[in-house]
Amino acid sequence: MPPAEEIEQRLHRIRERIADAARRAHRDSASIRLVVASKTQTPDAILAAYGAGAREFGENYVQEAVSKRARLNDLTDVQWHLIGHLQSNKARLAATAFTMIQSVDSESIARALGRVRPAMPVLIEINSGGETTKTGVAPDQAERLVDTIRAVVDVRGLMAIPPAGDNPETSRLQFAQLRELRDRLATATGLALSELSMGMTDDFEIAIEEGATIVRVGRAIFGERIT
Repeated sequence: MPPAEEIEQRLHRIRERIADAARRAHRDSASIRLVVASKTQTPDAILAAYGAGAREFGENYVQEAVSKRARLNDLTDVQWHLIGHLQSNKARLAATAFTMIQSVDSESIARALGRVRPAMPVLIEINSGGETTKTGVAPDQAERLVDTIRAVVDVRGLMAIPPAGDNPETSRLQFAQLRELRDRLATATGLALSELSMGMTDDFEIAIEEGATIVRVGRAIFGERIT
C-alpha cells in the first residue's frame, strides 16, 4: 500500500475534485458522498484512509468485509457498503455486516435481507449497458422490482456501473439515463429514491455533473488493487 501520508494526500485531492465537479454542476458538494472502494485493501490501508477523514467504505465480498470489520472494531463510526454482487447464501450475513447494500437486483435477495433486517437500506443495481457479464436488473424491469420489494427493504435509489470505455465521457449518457430512470421511478412509485450511486475513479466527476449522490473511488486513493 502507499504510505499513509500519500493516501491522505490522494484522498484530499479526490475531495477537491468532487468539490470542483459539484461547482460546475451548480450543486452543493456536501450532497455528494464519497464511498472509498476498499476491495482487496488491507486493514492498515483502510485505517490510513480513516485517519484522513474517510468514513464510508465499499466492499465487494461479504466474507472479506466481515474479516476486515473484525480487525477494525474500534472504528465505530464507519459505514460499510456492499458494492459487489450479493449471493443469496450470503444475504443473512450481509444484512448484519453492512450499513447499505448497493447491489440488490432480485426479489429473492431483497426478501432474504428483509427477513433478517426489515427496512434494510438498499439501492437497486441497474445493468445500464445490458451487458451479459454484469449483474443488475434491466432498466425496463426496475419499476416492477421496486414495487415488489418496497415492503420488505428500504429502497433508497439506484446504482450502476456503465460499460468501460477509453474515454470517460462515454459514461455521461449512461449516467444521465440512470438519473432520468430514477426520476421516473420516483414519480411512478411515490418513493423519494434520493440516492444515485454512480461514478468511479475514471469517471466520478462526470457522474457528479449528471447527478450522482454517491461516488465509489478506490484506485485513485489506494493505487492499483492488490491481486
